[in-house]
Amino acid sequence: MHTIARTPTTEMEVTSIRLERELKDKLKEIAGNQGYQALIRDILWNYVQQKSGEWKPRFSQADIRASIAATAQQEERCVLTGQLIPPQQPMLLGLTKNGDMVPLSVESLRA
Repeated sequence: MHTIARTPTTEMEVTSIRLERELKDKLKEIAGNQGYQALIRDILWNYVQQKSGEWKPRFSQADIRASIAATAQQEERCVLTGQLIPPQQPMLLGLTKNGDMVPLSVESLRA
C-alpha cells in the first residue's frame, strides 16, 4: 500500500486518536519507512472509498499469483472489479505477489 499525495501535511487538520500501544507498534512495523500515520491515512481513505462507492482497483490480474475457491462469510468487495460479493456467495481468494490473500469475484479472473 503506497501513500497517495493528497494534501501537504502542513495543510492537514490535526486530530487525536488513541491507540493501544500494541496496535501502534504493529502499525509502525508494517509501515516501515512510510510512517504509521501515513499508513493510517491510507487505510482510512481506502475505507471511505469502499463505503462511499468511490472505490478504485488497487490490483490487476497480473498481481494475482494463484486463486482458490471460497464462500464469502460476510460482504466482500472484489479487489479487481469492485463488485460486491454478498455473504454465503461463491468467491475466490487470490494470492498476490506480496503474499496477501484478497477477495475476488468468480468472474474477475475470466478473460
